[in-house]
Parts: sequence; C-alpha cells; structure tokens
Amino acid sequence: SFCPHFLNNFPSNSGLWFGFLLGIIQLLVALVWDNPWSLSIGGGIVGLATNWLALKWIFEPVNPLRIGPIVLQGMFLKRQPEVAVEFSKFFANKVLTSKKMWHSMLVERPTPEFKALFEGEFLKFVKKVTNGLGVVPEPEVLRMTAEKALAKLPEHLHNLHGYADQTFELESTLRTSMEKMTSAQFERVLHPIFEEDELTLIVAGAALGFVAGLIQQGLETGQLKFPTLKELGPSLKELGRNILSRIRMGSLKLWQQLFSNGNNNNNNNDGNAQGGENTPPRAQSQ
Repeated sequence: SFCPHFLNNFPSNSGLWFGFLLGIIQLLVALVWDNPWSLSIGGGIVGLATNWLALKWIFEPVNPLRIGPIVLQGMFLKRQPEVAVEFSKFFANKVLTSKKMWHSMLVERPTPEFKALFEGEFLKFVKKVTNGLGVVPEPEVLRMTAEKALAKLPEHLHNLHGYADQTFELESTLRTSMEKMTSAQFERVLHPIFEEDELTLIVAGAALGFVAGLIQQGLETGQLKFPTLKELGPSLKELGRNILSRIRMGSLKLWQQLFSNGNNNNNNNDGNAQGGENTPPRAQSQ
C-alpha cells in the first residue's frame, strides 16, 4: 500500500501524545464523577478521538494556517514535494505499469472500442499485404483472423513492457504534475485513497479504548484480578515438573528403542554367521 516513510511511525506517535493528553482529561473527569463505568466510557471516547484527530492531522488544514510563529497544515500537504515523489513512484511501479494496463484492456475489462480499433488496424495491414500478392481473402476469413490475433495478443506483449514503461515516463510525469498542484487539488488527489477506511479506523480505536477501559474497570472494582507471583509459584513449579517428566520419559523411550534395534541387528548378524558355518561346503567338481 502507499504510505510515505515519514508516516510509518505517525499512528503510534500521535496515539501516544493524543492518548496522554486525553487521558489527563479523563483523569479530571474521574475525580468529579466517581463511577467505575467512567473508565470504560472514557476509554472508548479517548480511542475514538485519538484516531479521529490523527486522521484529521494528515489532511487538515488544507491551506497553511498561521497562528503566531506556528504554521499549521496537514502532514501530507506540508510535505507535498516529498509525497509527490513517493506517490508517483508507487503508481508507476505498482499500479499503472504497462503489463497491468495491457492485462486490464485485453483480459479483465476488454472494451468494444479497443476491439474495433485493433481489428480496423489489423485489416488494413492484411489488405496491404494481400493486395501486394494479388490475393483477395473473404471478409469472414479476415474477421476470424482478426479475432484470433486479438486473442493471441496477450501472449506476445512481454517484450513490450520494459520499452513501454520507459517511453511513457509515467513516474516523472506524475511527479511534475503533482508538484504543480495547489494544496486543495493535491488533497483531493490523495484523500479519497484513505476515506473509505477512515470510519473503520475510528471505530476500531473506540472499541480498543473501550476494552482497555473495561479492563481497568475490572481491576479497580476487584472483579478482575491478576494472580500475584506468590500465587503463580506453585503452578509454575508444577508446570516445570511436568515438562521435566515428559522430557525424561521421551528420552527413556528413545533409548529403549535404540537399544532394542541394536540387539535385533546383533541377533541377525549372529544368525547369519551360524548359518554360514552350518552350510555344507560345495562339492568340488571332478
């Protein structure tokens, strides 16, 4: 997926700071409203607000907003030249490649317009060749030949892709065009890529925050308890004894199996030796 490198740690970093600041507000609310459910509800609100603010921070404000010495603008828009480089490289190498475009036109979504264009150019070429040879093929034969040529076309394009990608210069064309865009135009190019997943991220943040608050609530009310080291001691010792016992049993079985195999081999060798001694010598030929 497309994600500039400066955004790799943004969700976790923004969640840390936003969560800390909103947690302080939640703490102040808990001092006034003494209710265990304030932790769960507050956790859900903090998780929702954290993801919502982080997503807003990526694209808003669209245009630079100066507040004293501070200039605020969305992270993507503030780094427009850098994002243009990453975006154009991603699309030129992963999305709009010659191989994928030809596959889309010929296999995934073939259009009547392209079919008509190909058949028209193909028939012109065939007619020039046949007229030079003094041959006039039937129209039905030409049509069937054009259809077969179109069906075979995807198998003969592999040598074209490298040349097409180099000739199109899609990466440099995209980068130049995106660098010249206004902030509003640039935002409309990028934001739709993320819009369909925004609601999912916000709801997921709210759900995780609610669960975290629910765990805190259970610990505070005593309904949820974590065992202490003293309570875990006997269980850990019993687990260790079971593991050691299984290791000893497995080693003993392995040793017994190896020992029995060795005895069987020795018995077979002894039997062969005795059989050789009891076999009467072959009579010498006269």
